[in-house]
Amino acid sequence: MVGSRAYSLYHRYSDRKGNLPRGSAGRRPTAAPRARLPARTPAAHALHELVALSRAQFDAPDEGEILRLAMDHIVAAGPYRAEAGYLKVDDDLVPSPRNGQTHALAVGRKVRELAGQDGNVTVAGKPWGRALGLRGPGGLHGYLVVTSRSRPTRAERSLLAMLVRHTAAALSVAFAHRRQREDALELRRLREERTALQRQLISVVAELGYERAVHALMAGVAASGGGEEAVTRALHGLTGLPALLEDRFGRLRSWTGPDRPVPYPEPDPVRQDEMLHAVAKEAGPVRIRDRLITLIRPHGEILGVLALVDARDEADEHTVLALGHAAASLALELTHLRNLAEVELRLHRELADDLLAGTDEPSAYARSEAVGHDLHCSHYVVVVQWSNRTADDSFAQTVSRAAVAVGMRSLLTRRSDHVVLITGDRPHARALYEALARETGTRSGTIGVSAPSDSLNDIPHHYLEAQRALEVRRQSRERYGTTFFDELGLYRILGPGSDYRELETFVHEWLGQLIDYDSRHHAAMVETLSRYFDCGGNYDETADSLAIHRSTLRYRLQRIRDISGHDLANVEDRLNLQVATRVWKIVLGGPG
Repeated sequence: MVGSRAYSLYHRYSDRKGNLPRGSAGRRPTAAPRARLPARTPAAHALHELVALSRAQFDAPDEGEILRLAMDHIVAAGPYRAEAGYLKVDDDLVPSPRNGQTHALAVGRKVRELAGQDGNVTVAGKPWGRALGLRGPGGLHGYLVVTSRSRPTRAERSLLAMLVRHTAAALSVAFAHRRQREDALELRRLREERTALQRQLISVVAELGYERAVHALMAGVAASGGGEEAVTRALHGLTGLPALLEDRFGRLRSWTGPDRPVPYPEPDPVRQDEMLHAVAKEAGPVRIRDRLITLIRPHGEILGVLALVDARDEADEHTVLALGHAAASLALELTHLRNLAEVELRLHRELADDLLAGTDEPSAYARSEAVGHDLHCSHYVVVVQWSNRTADDSFAQTVSRAAVAVGMRSLLTRRSDHVVLITGDRPHARALYEALARETGTRSGTIGVSAPSDSLNDIPHHYLEAQRALEVRRQSRERYGTTFFDELGLYRILGPGSDYRELETFVHEWLGQLIDYDSRHHAAMVETLSRYFDCGGNYDETADSLAIHRSTLRYRLQRIRDISGHDLANVEDRLNLQVATRVWKIVLGGPG
């Protein structure tokens, strides 16, 4: 650090003009003397010049100026010329900007080879050259490279040696002053740093005390079993701000503090998802409008949203700390509730499995009371299938949350490719589907709902109805959504539970020749006919759905008439053919 500062100051003042007195003999002319003094000898004049140079060097502001003065006024010591000057900066010899360029590289290389010793230097056209070390008590300060147009006399060498010693002494003083200034600055910096660290330590101690107090308070609240309301009450007491807890769907669970909205606004699913996404990306609480929000997310899954209403933007680091501890306390509480819910879900699943398989009513009623579900009313069986989700425990929990969110009181279980709900209320036509679409992030799902069941013994049969409704929906033009069995009309006779032998005979009677033709020629006449009926006989829609030209569709329909012998213009033939294609697709599985 010392060397780098010396280097910068050295260059800052390297182009200053010397401040020695100027005159005919190196002195500034003075006023006419009152009495003529004896003329000075050359030796006395040289000594006077060196004394003046020494004074100027000791008054110089930095090392670079001292070296420049020596180089500019070296003629005072004899027939000399300063070829180059060097200052030692950070263990390196830095050349003076006043060095000549002609021999700069060669001279610099020779000076470095001397390794701190004096030595001869060869410069073209100069019979005598010498590199003289500028040394002080602290070691080498630099070099002065001097040449002479003639070999110096003994007196001239003595004067040169005096100039070198004075320059070295001035450099020693300058270096010492610089070190003193830098040491003083360093001491001041260390004192200021110590003061800052002391203040920081005091602040940390205070913060730790506050944090321990908050942690102890929240731990006590959790241990007291007060639940969610106790946590929001403690958070409100710590911050003075209204504290609230919502579920992940935005429905209020607890509010402590003034200005609670009545009624609490219904959440907007799209905005709620956007808010959850925005907060989840950040490491700490996020301000959204007048609320400071953090997520309750113990294992990556969002269990709830904790917020402080801070309309005046008064929250500080203590507020954020209290919010974080409250969130940690609620994470334990909500995780416990989630574990209880999973146990309850398992008991519900076992009961639902037995109901779907068929079980005795007294046992079913007793078990339903144990899990808090009333089986004494009419029930519906609901089958849920989503194209991008396997029917595992995770998806079953997703369906359960969605059902609770839309107010369905149900028992839940799962099968290999779908989830089953036994619910006491007729599901809304779109509510469960929309809730699941939000939960899964896709609308590619199908829901089948049975007719109402008034007897527990009828639940297995109604389970087949729900499956039939789901399958009919999956094979329709609009594959995704909710379908009710009691709204299927003719399709109620098609699906699981029907007499397969009779159905196969019926399909063979009406479509047998087309199926054989497709098998022999690898064609798609039956599929074309099925799409034609699905599109309501509309040529353009049918051609688009098959990705063929309209004229190709006309040709295929004519071939269907020719091969099957049935007339599509005949109402009876048309109805039987449409039913046969539905049976072929839904019951018999279509091609193959």
